[in-house]
Amino acid sequence: MAERAVEEAKAALRREAHAARAALASEDRAEAAKAVAGHFFEAVAYGPDDVIAGYWRIRDELDCQPILVRLMDSGQKVVLPVVQGDEQPLDMRIWEADTPLYEAGFGTLAPSDLAPRAVPDLVLMPLLGFDSEGTRLGYGGGYYDRTLSVLPKRPLLIGLAFAAQELPHIPREPHDIPLDMVVTENGMRAFGTAA
Repeated sequence: MAERAVEEAKAALRREAHAARAALASEDRAEAAKAVAGHFFEAVAYGPDDVIAGYWRIRDELDCQPILVRLMDSGQKVVLPVVQGDEQPLDMRIWEADTPLYEAGFGTLAPSDLAPRAVPDLVLMPLLGFDSEGTRLGYGGGYYDRTLSVLPKRPLLIGLAFAAQELPHIPREPHDIPLDMVVTENGMRAFGTAA
């Protein structure tokens, strides 16, 4: 019964967070994406050999392309997640410069099925909401939770969001893996061990 109450609470929070995100003007979104990229490169430490997982923005998510383009221009290895099936972990495919991306469902683009795979050291995560404890509210499909549970090492988890997506509290279930950091247009915040 408690599990059902948590799911109902999360569903209500998803509606609230999605409405807050959808209400942002397109020019504010573009400015926020530039600001988030600036804060990311100022505040997040990563090595030249680290593999960084990004995402291809869908709907009204914060666009992380400014980060991905700069990473790729500097020679950093970048992977994009691909949904393989409803109960499957994400497939992390390397996106190499000048290689085309293909429609991969859910309105997203991804490298081809022939692209090499890599295990990320750092994951940039889209989200619907986050709270002051680093709890991430996703769409409810569990793709990132499943993926993180099967990786051979735990990567640094960084949520990318608009400041308007912060919620007072998100219930955290045992399978919910908290963020290490979140970056919004207002700056970077670290949680737990990354603080």
